[in-house]
Amino acid sequence: MTPSAIIPPAGEATLRAEGLGKAYGPVTVLSGVTLDIRAGEVHAVIGENGAGKSTLMKLLSGYVRPTEGQLTMAGHPVEFEDAVQAEAAGIVLVHQEILLAPDLTVAQNLFLGRELSRGLWIDDRAMNRRTAEVLARVGATVRPNDRVGDMPLAQRQLVQIARALLDDRKVVILDEPTAMLANDEVAALIEIVRSLRAQGVAVLYISHRLEEVEALADRVTVLRDGRMIGTWPAIELDQRRMAELMVGRELDMLYPPKRGLSSAPPALEVEGLSVDHGRVEGSFTVRPGEVLGIGGMIGAGRTELIEGLMGLRPAHAASITVNGQRVTHPDVGTMMRAGLVYLTEDRKGKGLLLNERLAPNLTLQALDTVSPGVVLDRAAEAGALNRAVEEYDIRVRSPDLTAGQLSGGNQQKLLLAKVIMTDPSVVIIDEPTRGIDIGNKSQIYLFIDQLVRAGKACVVISSEMPELVGLSDRVLVMRAGRFVAELTGQDITEQNVVFAAASSHHDTNTRKIA
Repeated sequence: MTPSAIIPPAGEATLRAEGLGKAYGPVTVLSGVTLDIRAGEVHAVIGENGAGKSTLMKLLSGYVRPTEGQLTMAGHPVEFEDAVQAEAAGIVLVHQEILLAPDLTVAQNLFLGRELSRGLWIDDRAMNRRTAEVLARVGATVRPNDRVGDMPLAQRQLVQIARALLDDRKVVILDEPTAMLANDEVAALIEIVRSLRAQGVAVLYISHRLEEVEALADRVTVLRDGRMIGTWPAIELDQRRMAELMVGRELDMLYPPKRGLSSAPPALEVEGLSVDHGRVEGSFTVRPGEVLGIGGMIGAGRTELIEGLMGLRPAHAASITVNGQRVTHPDVGTMMRAGLVYLTEDRKGKGLLLNERLAPNLTLQALDTVSPGVVLDRAAEAGALNRAVEEYDIRVRSPDLTAGQLSGGNQQKLLLAKVIMTDPSVVIIDEPTRGIDIGNKSQIYLFIDQLVRAGKACVVISSEMPELVGLSDRVLVMRAGRFVAELTGQDITEQNVVFAAASSHHDTNTRKIA
């Protein structure tokens, strides 16, 4: 069946947007969005990064006031001064970013600003009991008295979802809820969403994972470049058609052709690296013109190993050699000068200065390339930004934006441009496309391919199995802080990666799977 955009039928919706839009001064970021969210329905909103999804979510949940259009609830016009008013009306937004107080317990976070009391005293026992109930509902494994700052990101996300479900809701808006979750946690969340639908809650679901949209959604609305393309019954759309509607064109092959194994001398050799006092250990090499993938389950130690290599964690190595030169006492500066750079998985927390303009973010690690003297050359800095915007297709409405105002995909491209400015020979990328739409994913894969075809060595850590398989010339699999398998050629399959990462084989020597 050829899908065709439909107009929602007449009748009351729990929440309806009519011609909704938002402009910041002369810049319009969203315009003309009309959709309704119905009780007992999962309505998915999809689009590339920068399409306007996050702006729409904030308009619907009271965080931002529209500059055009109207919201109605049960047929009555409503205007929210802020998110507190929206929540009082029964609308709650679960943010993609973690917005919890790290020094408070789980229960304290859930009841922050709405504490239960008994007389003059806060009733911790009642709050802990209610917290335990809602944590069980979302499948979280933490306890009410656990400190949020000590928890893994995935559990923090589940706590954030639990906070949203603490009270009865008419509309629940989930913005990329599974971006930080493992497969079993994703399955639990999907069941939560189905349960909400069965209870008559209206769910608005935003996700880059089209398989989740296909599994959950009753209807799908597509945004592109700040405008609404249309709304379709989910049954009319498969994942490929969704992707084509998002990017406005038919998709070619997502992954570049493989290059084959390199025979060049190693660009990076790591022997006997021990991180966090032996909790994570490993040895590996990567050659020019090669993509080395590192796979494994969340918690296997992949990021910790690389952070130890970069001097970001306590670590000791028998030997680290970059381009034939021995590196002692490594730290980020030393490794960068040796020719190795690292793109962190946490681009917002550790990779970019979100409140700074784009140009300083781009040139911070390579100031000598734009300002060889002691005075910053603003013209050279602006020129570097213009070249990066063109070369990496960083979509910006103004060069005066801050990094935090960019979409996730454009932030990732800015971060990639930033580290490549140092002209490295080895590039390590941790979760290169986390939280990025399929159009930007294709571009990131092309940039990685261009790097290795130019003779650079690339290490990719990825939790997305198709990505790991599609990009890598070799794959090393970690389990419990050790490499347990090396895969090459036709052996690089999702099944082999999962088997090595999750099997009960306890041989700590890296082995090849035939």
